[in-house]
Amino acid sequence: MKSLIDFILSLLGRKKTQPVTPQPTPPVVNTSPQPAAIVSRKVLMIVYDPIVDATTGKKLSQKMNWPRVDNLSAEFISDILETSGGLARYQIVDRVEINEFPLKADGFRYTAQSYSEVVAGTVQHHQPDLFHYDDFLQRFNILQRVGANQIDEVWVFAFPYAGLYESTMGGLGAFWCNSQPLARTFSCPRRFVIMGFSYERGIGEMLESFGHRAEATMEKVFARETPERNLWHKFVRYDKSHPGQSECGNIHFAPNSERDYDWGNMRLVNSHCDDWYQFPNLSGATRQVNANDWGNGDIRAHHKWWLKHFPKVGGRTNGISNNWWQYILDPNRLSI
Repeated sequence: MKSLIDFILSLLGRKKTQPVTPQPTPPVVNTSPQPAAIVSRKVLMIVYDPIVDATTGKKLSQKMNWPRVDNLSAEFISDILETSGGLARYQIVDRVEINEFPLKADGFRYTAQSYSEVVAGTVQHHQPDLFHYDDFLQRFNILQRVGANQIDEVWVFAFPYAGLYESTMGGLGAFWCNSQPLARTFSCPRRFVIMGFSYERGIGEMLESFGHRAEATMEKVFARETPERNLWHKFVRYDKSHPGQSECGNIHFAPNSERDYDWGNMRLVNSHCDDWYQFPNLSGATRQVNANDWGNGDIRAHHKWWLKHFPKVGGRTNGISNNWWQYILDPNRLSI
């Protein structure tokens, strides 16, 4: 039997309206023919390599037999060029070596003797550990040089207990970049990044520092997107956080990782990681992956694998460039 409402609607010649289930809004892709932009960055490289033997002039890096800074920087530049498909190009325009221990934020400075005791484990390292960024910025005229477009970013090479952040950002509109923005730098009209590298470590650790910079930058790029249109949050899914829906993971978690730094896990999981090579035309294709795909636990191999999946093509999706590398290298391209 028809309801009273159905009877009335039939007399009026109208049909009862059925409720409509709202559907998620799919990404709007602009297939602009504009090619992906090449981004070149001019780097000021500062190397702290204190003299630890006044008689012979031997430096800390020589005494400890640590890797040569110039080899590390050259290989890092090569890896970034490779993983970005040639779009991210670094050039060291100025290299300065300082044969002393850097100043700490509270005014403390190690001596060769006090530092050797820390390395030997006979005394605790100094606290607070933080590098004196204000002194550094003033000493090397960083804000003025960035503002005048003489340099775009700074790489600082030091050693354990130097107190450097892996990455930090300064300048007008600076945002979180694996550390709080540098205070008292907003007089500089351009954003810039200071990378903190240790020449006690290798290329893999340099790529990890860069990877955290990339994570912080892309989080900012997609900060205003709704959950269904946040492609960055989709990109970093891994099986433990999204069972059966892993994508590329993040710098600490591969698609099948079960804990931090678990890059050697041989557990097979389904992943959409290869689909990102076709961005923005994501088909949803999956395949099973494990550590064999990203270097069987090698830190450098995993980080290169991860970075290679970053979109690097022309056009825009929802107003965001399909070349994510331009944001990672140049934070001034973000609209905040």
